[in-house]
Amino acid sequence: MTRGWQAVFGLPVAAALLAAALPLCAQTYPTRPVRIVVPFSPGGATDVPGRIVAQRLSEAFGQQVIIDNRPGAGSMLGADAVAKAPPDGYTLLLTATTHVISAGLYKKVPYDAVRDFAPVMLIGSGPNVLTVHPSLPAKSVRELIALAKARPNKIDYASSGNGSAQHLFGALFLSMANITMMHIPYKGSAPATTDLISGQVSVGFPGIALVLPHSKSGRLRALAVTSEKRSKTMPEVPAIAEAGVPGYAATLWLGLLAPKGTPPEIIQQLYVEISKLLRQPDVESTFLATGNDVTIGTANEFGLFLKAEFDKWAKIIKAVDAQVN
Repeated sequence: MTRGWQAVFGLPVAAALLAAALPLCAQTYPTRPVRIVVPFSPGGATDVPGRIVAQRLSEAFGQQVIIDNRPGAGSMLGADAVAKAPPDGYTLLLTATTHVISAGLYKKVPYDAVRDFAPVMLIGSGPNVLTVHPSLPAKSVRELIALAKARPNKIDYASSGNGSAQHLFGALFLSMANITMMHIPYKGSAPATTDLISGQVSVGFPGIALVLPHSKSGRLRALAVTSEKRSKTMPEVPAIAEAGVPGYAATLWLGLLAPKGTPPEIIQQLYVEISKLLRQPDVESTFLATGNDVTIGTANEFGLFLKAEFDKWAKIIKAVDAQVN
């Protein structure tokens, strides 16, 4: 004997009613413009990929997708705005490794970098480059390590500032290689790279887009990339892990987050559409131009990765006693 909907309406009608009962947002999203907050200045390695994603997503959705740049406080201003936004899929955060670094670096963070967000997907990643001035007699990672062991704390390395990705990527390298160098913090990547090119400092960990032209001209020597594997942008340069420090990996990744509580069906829809556009050749070439490889990771994969990155950099920050009030 049949029961419930089947008894009253029959199977076809029951199925139709069940479909109608599904969350309306999954069937209609988006019905208005979507805002992607980028917590960095326009024109940077996160902003440029974000803009091409927004453009193609607008075409796919038939709704405007807007980039909203909100730089400041180590990406916390933009992240805080998204953490407090309604969890409806209309306010998203395109962030980077800074998201987890700042969470351990600043004494007061107005949100939880992991728990207050719903991971949508990983979209890209790119390495920095272990780079030396040509005057330094080290042509490989192993030679640099040997030189540093022979001259403990006598070789200096530049970074874009205390607690910056460059600083922490370097600190991780020193720790894993069991060597010491003198850290010289600068106020930004540009002055740090300028002094590296001039030979005022001997070692640095600049972004790949900064290093590439000077490596080609011979003004800098690229020893290795910080990512786990070689980069498509500089395929001739080995990874640190293969060049002398097994297990080393540090990347500047790009990922999309939503406010905690965003419906999973909206997250899945975003993942499906963005995955499609990331596979377009011209999108990949735009990413490569900013030093990023297209890297597609699901919401679950990105969530696990985000927690692992948070724990990893929190330990390094504590080890080097880097903190911003």
